[in-house]
Amino acid sequence: MDKKNVLAVQVFRWSDGSYLEDQDHWWLSGIHRDVLLLSKPQVFIADYFFKSTLAEDFSYADIQVEVKIDNSRETSKDSVLANYVIEAVLFDTACWYSIDRYADLHLSNVASIKLNLSSSTSLGFHGYLLAGRLDMPRLWSAEQPSLYTLAVTLKDASGNLLDCESCLVGIRQVSKAPKQLLVNGHPIIIRGVNRHEHHPRLGKTNIESCMVKDLVLMKQYNINAVRNSHYPQHPRWYELCDLFGMYMIDEANIGTHGFDLSDHVKHPTLEPSWATAMMDRVIGMVERDKNHACIISWSLGNEAGYGPNHSALADLVHLNLGWVRGKDPSRLVHYEGGGSRTSSTDIICPMYMRVWDMLQISRDPNETRPLILCEYSHAMGNSNGNLHEYWEVIDSTFGLQGGFIWDWVDQALLKDNADGSKHWAYGGDFGDVPNDLNFCLNGLIWPDRTPHPALHEVKYVYQPIKVSFSKETLRITNTHFYKTTQGLEFSWDVHGDGCKLGSGILPFPLIEPQKSYDIKWQSALWYPLWTSSSAEEYFLTITAKLLRSTRWVEAGHVISSTQVQLPSKREIVPHVIKTEDAVFVSETLGDKIRVSRHSFWEIIFSVQTGTVDSWTVEGVPLMTKGIFPCFWRAPTDNDKGGGASSYFSSWKAAHIDNLHYITQSCSILNKTDHLVKIAVAFHGVPKSEGALYKREKIKIEVDVIYTIYGSGDVVVECNVRPSSNLRLLPRVGVEFHLDKSIDLIKWYGRGPFECYPDRKAAAHVAVYEQKVDDMHVPYIVPMECSGRADVRWVTFQNNDGFGMYASVYGSSTPMQINASYYTTAELDRATHNEDLIKGDDIEVHLDHKHMGLGGDDSWSPCVQHEYRVHADPYSFSIRLCPITPATSGQAVYKTQLQNK
Repeated sequence: MDKKNVLAVQVFRWSDGSYLEDQDHWWLSGIHRDVLLLSKPQVFIADYFFKSTLAEDFSYADIQVEVKIDNSRETSKDSVLANYVIEAVLFDTACWYSIDRYADLHLSNVASIKLNLSSSTSLGFHGYLLAGRLDMPRLWSAEQPSLYTLAVTLKDASGNLLDCESCLVGIRQVSKAPKQLLVNGHPIIIRGVNRHEHHPRLGKTNIESCMVKDLVLMKQYNINAVRNSHYPQHPRWYELCDLFGMYMIDEANIGTHGFDLSDHVKHPTLEPSWATAMMDRVIGMVERDKNHACIISWSLGNEAGYGPNHSALADLVHLNLGWVRGKDPSRLVHYEGGGSRTSSTDIICPMYMRVWDMLQISRDPNETRPLILCEYSHAMGNSNGNLHEYWEVIDSTFGLQGGFIWDWVDQALLKDNADGSKHWAYGGDFGDVPNDLNFCLNGLIWPDRTPHPALHEVKYVYQPIKVSFSKETLRITNTHFYKTTQGLEFSWDVHGDGCKLGSGILPFPLIEPQKSYDIKWQSALWYPLWTSSSAEEYFLTITAKLLRSTRWVEAGHVISSTQVQLPSKREIVPHVIKTEDAVFVSETLGDKIRVSRHSFWEIIFSVQTGTVDSWTVEGVPLMTKGIFPCFWRAPTDNDKGGGASSYFSSWKAAHIDNLHYITQSCSILNKTDHLVKIAVAFHGVPKSEGALYKREKIKIEVDVIYTIYGSGDVVVECNVRPSSNLRLLPRVGVEFHLDKSIDLIKWYGRGPFECYPDRKAAAHVAVYEQKVDDMHVPYIVPMECSGRADVRWVTFQNNDGFGMYASVYGSSTPMQINASYYTTAELDRATHNEDLIKGDDIEVHLDHKHMGLGGDDSWSPCVQHEYRVHADPYSFSIRLCPITPATSGQAVYKTQLQNK
């Protein structure tokens, strides 16, 4: 009894298995998972496999439980049956959580599962089969994750309990139909995301609170599926996905991407000697995770090529793919390698396929498999443009069933600075060589689980309640497959020109799954408000909220919110600003033009630079410098994608990043008692050219006309003529700098979060207000950020209410705006958000055109055509004017509109 056993573990940093583990994540050594030492009786339950087969009408489920007994002390299978009793019971534990909280095991026993010696078992199984039947089962799905508790017991001949195993199980059916993946007979839509295991402090080590946080966020943002990229994950993760309701692709730890760059050695999939190792990883995954309802598909790995090993395995030569299908025919098999359409996959599962290619496959009559993107919309930095384009096609095309965004979380680690502070560190920050720099920063959330702005767009395109307005009919569609709208409260509100006209609860009959309800325009509750209003434009918002709390959110949570633009009642015609009878002073002082009105406002204009030197209102400094043409933005990760063929490379080659705007001419065109008109001609040339440049060096010509009114209004008319050898531009607009105290921004446009021309579907048009500091989006690697799309007007004010108003003018389309203490050059310079240095003022951009973000991938130029800014001539106008505490942006905007 005094002897002790010693359990020793040796960890190898590298092994031959490392060649199968070349995934895009941190390669951290050590033991990342829990280590558990169990003491079992000499005869015990070694394994079990729960299976269910649903009746055609789902009225009952035949239950099978395959049980393996470790009977090393026994001589035969019959001797185990003679000396032991193996049983299984299924409990409906939902009744345990009733109001009285009383768990009645007898009443909750819904199926007794007894030994069955006559039925066949699955491939390679030599244990014991238990069978039973469950009538009227509650089916598991991501929408309704109904679970039962399975208990498997081993007793001796006298009825004494020797061993017991238990887990939560779900009753559900995964099957195929032409071009469809079915769950419980319905062609579900995968609104998914890829997830690496990553903790900001613990690296690859998981803690349950972090897993729960991930699932809570996923459910709150309408994500219903996860792909375990690219390895089997922590066992608790599967239990939580069963509980919360999350469809899952479980993926074997096989990734050999590095061999694509190693032509001097043979790829593992071409080497028979690697087949056993590959098979072992797939079998280990299936055997460990087979009892989890959330898993609808097994994946044979990621980016591991395709060759004889895969095809041989598929043909049962080495029993890999064939083994999976033989062992578990209740799930589909997924594998992207080899072009995503090989015989080794039940699902066409491409990576980063473009929308037009998806449509082409969906129309192929010879392709009977569904298409589900295993990776798409690469979320690297400020990205995920064009997401709505994908979902307009997915939602309307038979055979397209969704996909998994890449990926969930920025894989940065907390690192201590010398001063004791911390920052997010990425590849190379630890002196690690080689490294992938920031290529693992491609999540929808920061490492601390704070959502990126793009996650709002994901929530919108993934929302289960769809709203559309067409031909005077509002249609509300319930895209759920299993749930009605019974647990939802619908509300509406209508705004005209940013002002709330009315709101209320929207009563209508319950909408069944996959059904719609139409509301006729003239019978709608908001119709009288529309008819009595004189606004220019109207927006209706329909919102669906949960009436009851769930495991993942409190009651009142918004699951869907859609804004539609209502018809305008009449044509709106822009008009000229009405001038005021006011004392108006205009004088030329050397190379300065001074325009002022008493002590109300003053503008000092530089003839030499063709820009504003200063602008004050009642002595309060507003503009410190401007107004400059601007065509450059701090490049995003996607802008840099593609190396020499990237947008960034072409812009740099054209010197768009360092243009110097030389004033070719500046003169007063017109001067009256009520206005001054100044014309400026700029030549944009590379800074290296200096003042003595040749005409062929001019990249962009810009003509600007400033019309300054006695009211203090300034209308800026810009005409842009890019050089014929330019192809695309990052932006077309103006830049100016405001005093740092003018830090309160209010705008009428899309928001409240960051949005861009190709990522704005979730951003509603309304009036919003924020501080400049709060506009900044702290991407770990700084880049273009904080933009707001489709802005009609914006005000910049200090704490006392003094500031500046800006709006589109004439026939110009709404603007893209941003304002930041960080200059474009500073955002381009810094490699970490913590490195950014604030400027002495606020840099403001008002853009007539701004290129989209892209995101179909991050390694090729992939902004879609309609969101590119082509180097064409452009004309646009902007109105600027002073703001005081007595005025508002809304009131100023109204003065430039007239109804026709």
